[in-house]
Amino acid sequence: MKEVKLALVGFGNVGKALVQLLDTKREILFQEFDFDPKVIGIATGRHGMAINPSGLVTHEAVTLSESGKNLDSLSTVPQPKSIIEFIQNCKADVLFENSPVNHHTGQPATDHIKTALQSGMHAITANKGPVAHAYKDLTKLANEKQRRFLFESAVMDGAPIFSLFRGPLPAIELKGFQGILNSCTNLLIELMEQGKDFEEAVDYGQSIGITETDPAADIEGWDAAIKVAALCNVLMDGTVTPNQVKRTGISGLTPAMIQEALSAGERWKLVCTAKRTATGLETSVEPQRVAAISPLYSVNGTSSFVQFEMDTLPGLGILESNPGPKTTAYGLLADLINVMRGA
Repeated sequence: MKEVKLALVGFGNVGKALVQLLDTKREILFQEFDFDPKVIGIATGRHGMAINPSGLVTHEAVTLSESGKNLDSLSTVPQPKSIIEFIQNCKADVLFENSPVNHHTGQPATDHIKTALQSGMHAITANKGPVAHAYKDLTKLANEKQRRFLFESAVMDGAPIFSLFRGPLPAIELKGFQGILNSCTNLLIELMEQGKDFEEAVDYGQSIGITETDPAADIEGWDAAIKVAALCNVLMDGTVTPNQVKRTGISGLTPAMIQEALSAGERWKLVCTAKRTATGLETSVEPQRVAAISPLYSVNGTSSFVQFEMDTLPGLGILESNPGPKTTAYGLLADLINVMRGA
């Protein structure tokens, strides 16, 4: 059995769900995949850092973080001065990078992943920024270092999007895709269908934790655009940044527009699209009215959906219903397993 030392950058809801999932699945990981994961380091933006080469007691880290306390007390080595120094000094085998996303630059997550690869670690992330802004550079570096850079949870949480094209769909040509990739706006539009105005819908979304304190990244379409860029860069050999995606958010939707669509048997959705053309990739994020015959019509609540158009499979779709931190954590765990088995 191989002991695998793990380090985490970012310890929010997803990071906590990941360490709990690792404990839950520990016996399966040992019996079926012959490795034992050990978390030896956690670095956060607000609650300090901890490194213990013998292994951290992760439930203590969860308790400290949830109570707003600092993780430094769990460390058995001198405190690093920065997250970059944390990565360089922790001597992990795998880094999980789950810091907050920067839609416009992909930093500092990109530098975190680069440092991990340069330090001889595999790098796994749920952060969309590095995939949208630096996928090719990071993949090249990973290959040079004979390490893996994986990111299944960057789009649609734990749904197998990227690994689907890496394995089960050999020799396929992806011509384009369309879908609903931002669960927050999908819920907000549905709340407006139920009679709430835009502000009331946002307030309710914030009250249940689906909408950020500053919901602009969702409402203005940035979160959807960065996911479009990530899919294009990985699956369609693109060099797309979120700024290059034609983008319109949902703030212009009014209750009257919502009700008019419903009366016509249609619904408004924030639709993400990409397609190959003679001049390159065309990408967009924009509100559209969809008819009942569309697979997008019945995507409700915080669910997400993407349909791929391929040369031999004209309409393969993947639906993820009402995800949460545990589903995102599963995508991270699946990447770890694939690292260990070379998949």
